[in-house]
Amino acid sequence: MYQFDIAGGSKADLYRDLTSALDALTDGEPDAIANMANAAALIWQYLPDLNWAGFYRLVGDELVLGPFQGKAACIRIALGSGVCGSAAQTRETQVVADVQAFPGHIACDAASRSELVVPIVRGGRLLGVLDLDSPHTGRFDAEDAAGCEALVAVLAPRIG
Repeated sequence: MYQFDIAGGSKADLYRDLTSALDALTDGEPDAIANMANAAALIWQYLPDLNWAGFYRLVGDELVLGPFQGKAACIRIALGSGVCGSAAQTRETQVVADVQAFPGHIACDAASRSELVVPIVRGGRLLGVLDLDSPHTGRFDAEDAAGCEALVAVLAPRIG
């Protein structure tokens, strides 16, 4: 069992501690699925106001559901479709304050109101995306995006 000392202070402190914990948790583990599963559990446990946290992996030319925490989710997403497919296609982090205003949003959980999706790229190759959903409009901001990009930077070499 792992025990982590995750700060309850600022958002920057939280993400710094999460990144450190993820580094320790995945260090030396070669299995991509195990690393994504532990990352999803860590994020789910420590980031507040989420109703879904997990991964979609690039398989062929579409995103396929990977390890996650939350309600059952959409299994396959085409590149360019919804927030996840847009992040994968553009390879740019997507911070969506109101998913109902996002053209083509895919509603896997009707309770979701905002979303943050970070593409996972290693060596120029797209591996998948980290997807976070919240039942609160405007839950995610630039600081969350930067924090999740730091998490993905630690994870990318350990899943691909």
